[in-house]
Amino acid sequence: MKIVTSLSFQGQCREAFEFYAKVLGGKITAAMEYGDAPPDMPISDPKYKTWLMHCWLDVGDQALMGADMDVAWAPNVDKPKNGFDVTLHTTDKAEAKRWFDELSEGGKAIMPFSETFWSPGFGSLVDKFGVPWMINSIPSGDWQPGQA
Repeated sequence: MKIVTSLSFQGQCREAFEFYAKVLGGKITAAMEYGDAPPDMPISDPKYKTWLMHCWLDVGDQALMGADMDVAWAPNVDKPKNGFDVTLHTTDKAEAKRWFDELSEGGKAIMPFSETFWSPGFGSLVDKFGVPWMINSIPSGDWQPGQA
C-alpha cells in the first residue's frame, strides 16, 4: 500500500509541482491538462485548458499528486489549506534545513527551523502556494537535545 497526498490548486499546480520537483529532487511523471481530456468532459471552458486535472510527482519511493480545481468543483479550494501538513523526514539535518529554506521562499515560516526536544532540526511553514509543510530531521539513536 502507498498513501499519497493529493494537493489542490487554482491554476498553479504545474508551477507548484515544478518547484517541488526542483526542491525535493523529484520527477514529474504525469501532467494531464483539462484541454487534453475527451470532448465530453463536463469541464470544457477554454479558460481551464492549461490547468492540470492530474499531476504526479515521484520523489524516491514516495509521491505527491495534484490538480487544479475551481470553487465550482471544489467549494473550499480558495480557502487557506488547514488540517494537514505535507511532512518530510530525513536523517540529514542539513538536507532538512535546505528543504525548509527553499520551501519557505515566498511563503511564511510558522515555526522556524531549529532544534527541539525531539529533533536536531524541525520547522513548519506555509509555502508560496498555500501548502502547509513540516520538515523534521530524525535524530540518531544517541542524540540528546543540546548537543552540537
